[in-house]
Amino acid sequence: MLILLPPSETKTAPGAGAPVEPAVLSFPELTAARQQVLAELAATSARDDALEVLGVGERLRGEVERNTRLGAEPAAPALSVYTGVLYDALDPAGMTGAQRAAAAASLVVVSALWGAVRPDDRIPAYRLSMGAELPGLGRLAGHWKRHLPAVLEPAAGDGLVVDCRSAAYAAAWRGPRERTVGVKVVREQHGRRQVVSHMAKHTRGLLARHLVERAAEGERPETPQELLAAAQERWHAELTEPTSRSAGELVVVRTED
Repeated sequence: MLILLPPSETKTAPGAGAPVEPAVLSFPELTAARQQVLAELAATSARDDALEVLGVGERLRGEVERNTRLGAEPAAPALSVYTGVLYDALDPAGMTGAQRAAAAASLVVVSALWGAVRPDDRIPAYRLSMGAELPGLGRLAGHWKRHLPAVLEPAAGDGLVVDCRSAAYAAAWRGPRERTVGVKVVREQHGRRQVVSHMAKHTRGLLARHLVERAAEGERPETPQELLAAAQERWHAELTEPTSRSAGELVVVRTED
């Protein structure tokens, strides 16, 4: 089972520690592609129009400036750097040893800067979204689309791919259609359903945590139907089965306010 997560826009900058070593991150085949993005991001972040190019506001100027020195910034495990709604729900700090081992084996964060990282990969805090376009590289989703299949397809193997990413990050690599299930979250009130972004992130984090907890006990879903059964242990959920032409979709229905 491979659980794909998006990174968070908000990140906790490590206060101390050695800097990142791109070549020792998981999926070392991506090293050259990572170095390309690092160099272009540093150059772009030093420009007078860096905020405009990166699509961020003035309050994030300090984070953009940090992009110019990421090779010297302290690094820490990815799941302690990524923060926000999804990662709060995932609660990596509260995992047992067995759950951390299951997370390390199952979770992959698809990143605009690193391509793909595992939970224990040490990275610095940075500011870059997959929707950005860097001079010299173009759209980052397109850049990573050329490189991620070579590493994520072997990582997925013959197992189930549970895709908890947003559309921008999903564009960088799409798992084998017949074995991939995307996760959609809706709120149902008075018989009507609507997608709510904050709730969707939170619920995807809870689902990822639930799957990690089950994996730590040796219970990994191997089929879409087994994924549905696992989700139904916690929520009302519905499944559209994947086919050879399209990925499946797990819809988690939340009814609380």
